[in-house]
Amino acid sequence: MLINKRIILGITGSIAAYKAAYLARALIKNGAEVQIIITPSGKEFITPVTLSALTGKPVICDFFTANTGEWHSHVDLGLWADAMIIAPATASTIAKMANGVADNMLVTTYLSAKAPVFVAPAMDLDMFRHPSTINNINKLRSYGNYIIEPTTGKLASGLDGKGRMEEPEKIVALLDDFFSKGRLLAGKKVLVTAGPTYEKIDPVRFIGNYSSGKMGYAIADAFAACGAEVTLVSGPVNIESAHHSVTRVNVESARQMCTAAEEYFAVADIAVMCAAVADFAPRDYSAGKIKRTGEDLMLQLVPNPDIAAKLGRVKRKEQILAGFALESENGEENAVRKLKNKNLDFIILNTLADKGACFGGDNNKVTIINQLGEQEVYPLKSKAAVAQDIVVYTINLIK
Repeated sequence: MLINKRIILGITGSIAAYKAAYLARALIKNGAEVQIIITPSGKEFITPVTLSALTGKPVICDFFTANTGEWHSHVDLGLWADAMIIAPATASTIAKMANGVADNMLVTTYLSAKAPVFVAPAMDLDMFRHPSTINNINKLRSYGNYIIEPTTGKLASGLDGKGRMEEPEKIVALLDDFFSKGRLLAGKKVLVTAGPTYEKIDPVRFIGNYSSGKMGYAIADAFAACGAEVTLVSGPVNIESAHHSVTRVNVESARQMCTAAEEYFAVADIAVMCAAVADFAPRDYSAGKIKRTGEDLMLQLVPNPDIAAKLGRVKRKEQILAGFALESENGEENAVRKLKNKNLDFIILNTLADKGACFGGDNNKVTIINQLGEQEVYPLKSKAAVAQDIVVYTINLIK
């Protein structure tokens, strides 16, 4: 599954840098195209000449080539790659990645990367178990990065303990397994709804909510990364999908979203209803702006269609339908009721009580509940990481 995969291999200043040569060779042997980015300290342990001979590409270290002025675009590199691996990853580089310290080409490219990122730490055992390193690794996990745990054995210091970079062949096997998951979703059609809906009062006013659309877009991108054909029905948001294969369908109102969702669900294998759909809409729309009169303005609201429930009533046996439940109280009880009433295969519960989660932010904390009442509870993490959890959960249902 690594054939024609474009992989950035980041190398940092560790004695384990010699393993990166074997890793690069193994990736290429398995059909991947490899672009190496090395930190200045990484060049103290292995030469760019050796690495370039293995990959057939110039090794990138700086933002531009000194003798020609050729610019190396971290943005273009981040868009080019199907995966990025930092192996070995020193404590220093991990700290920079975790805290956004973009002082070299490798970390700058990492911050621009749209593809999955794998980090293979390599350091002495005391550095690896230091609270600051543990905290930084946990941060990287929360951002949606994959940590390839180091192994235990003889270290460069002469001590025995955990800190050895994982062996290249095992890293390649891990990547192959990761991309193999895409075979389970290849040819699958996925429908995702995202963002708010706007229910017009007059040409300049509407009823809406605080949804940013970030969770739904992350889910769409995560499914697309696993090979699915994704249709994203989106309410009005100011973000774009990061994946080129996601087809976006723009809508504004709940009724428009319902019409689009019904159309695409008819041919979908999987649907995740993530949009924050307004429950009510004004009964009457004013074609002209409503003027202030000094008197109370009375709006009569009528129910909007329950999109998930409508899809649940026509869901075929082989289809998978999931929904979200955003609750402020009695979360589990309300989520289970929605799960049953709407004929969902599973529901993703999040609550306004969790600080730093839900509307507007970059993080979320969810619990997935299935029809048997079984629960998977996940800690607070980035919405990209939550999206990956949802995709993995869905793939396990297909199996």
